[in-house]
Amino acid sequence: MGEEERNLYLKERLLQRMEHYRDVSDEEILTLIDDVLTENSRDHYMRLPERAALRQELFNSVRRLDILQELIDDNSVTEIMVNGTDGIYVEQSGAIRRWKKRFTDPEKVKDIVQQIAAGCNRVANEAAAIVDARLPGGERVNAVMPPIALNGPIITIRRFPDQPISMEQLIMWGSISREAAGMLQKCVRAGYNIFISGGTGSGKTTFLNALSDSIPKDERIVTIEDNAELQIQGAQNLVRLEARRANEEGEGEITIRDLIRASLRMRPDRIIVGEVRGGETLDMLQSLNTGHDGSLSTGHGNSPRDMLSRLEVMTLMAMDLPISAVRRQIASGIDLMVHLGRLRDRTRKVLEILEIDGYDLGSGEIMTHTIYRFQEEGEDEKGKILGKMERCGTIRHTGKLERAGIALAELFCGEDAT
Repeated sequence: MGEEERNLYLKERLLQRMEHYRDVSDEEILTLIDDVLTENSRDHYMRLPERAALRQELFNSVRRLDILQELIDDNSVTEIMVNGTDGIYVEQSGAIRRWKKRFTDPEKVKDIVQQIAAGCNRVANEAAAIVDARLPGGERVNAVMPPIALNGPIITIRRFPDQPISMEQLIMWGSISREAAGMLQKCVRAGYNIFISGGTGSGKTTFLNALSDSIPKDERIVTIEDNAELQIQGAQNLVRLEARRANEEGEGEITIRDLIRASLRMRPDRIIVGEVRGGETLDMLQSLNTGHDGSLSTGHGNSPRDMLSRLEVMTLMAMDLPISAVRRQIASGIDLMVHLGRLRDRTRKVLEILEIDGYDLGSGEIMTHTIYRFQEEGEDEKGKILGKMERCGTIRHTGKLERAGIALAELFCGEDAT
């Protein structure tokens, strides 16, 4: 009997024993596993390390996420991609590789998707073939089920660090210069509305978490997300809201737009919208223009200019407005934009920080100017990109700094306002 056949046989024996129990605790399952392994050892001797590994594997198969649990528990893994039964790919240290294990039964992959969805009060089936969810540890999950996915159920899991990454760590990694980080931290404290843009996997959520640590701890913060991922640290007065999909009858849906409207009645000092993807952009902009200074949000964009265009399009998805009115809303609501990117050496960098200057009546365009820009200076012998953030300008709209008691001369000293 091969290893895979043996494990399947032991799992079947375990499931048979569990049928006699209505509610089985983790401890009882481990006891049943020990019984099954003891019976099996009479015919097949196993060393203690092999037995311990098999014990954990059997437990994961019936109580957790089967073979995926090993990857979930590995802090070095940042992304897990299950291509049905074709294979499993993982991202570690910015590199993607094929994992040694894979699923052999598509039904097992379906079971895992349904288990994850049920944990978030969501449904995954042929009618609801695309599911966004999260694991208890905060990992973000996207699943696509057949018949949409032609090669079986597809699962993509984005892992986040157990401890949020701080701005100091980003500086040490070279993602941002100390001077630029200090400027942004002071702007957060002063109440500048900051929008973070970048492509998939560029580190927008990580950067937003690090930046939010500069929000004064006595302020009331409301976070709004499609799937709860933000890790706001140190906030004493924090409200976390998460959208909800409709049930199988098409009822009970709570959208990001609903949550933004509700948050305005919660007396927030700041509103943090995890990511805007559609019509909720209009509500986000309206909240920025109604006294909630210091709010933060993120969005997908290839460049700051592309992001501004996307914000226009997404706003128009909610309401048919003159483009001039939309651009005025964007120009008056957002103070600073931070654009992130993932370079060819797989490192994540802040590529540009710019200030929104306002709406130009003559050209009908949103006016901006760059404060910082990352400049490449070549590569080292290992292919790592060398470069530095260069300051190209300064903050022109200093009203919020003055009200916060921060002098312009202090803004670029490289130290946080604390």
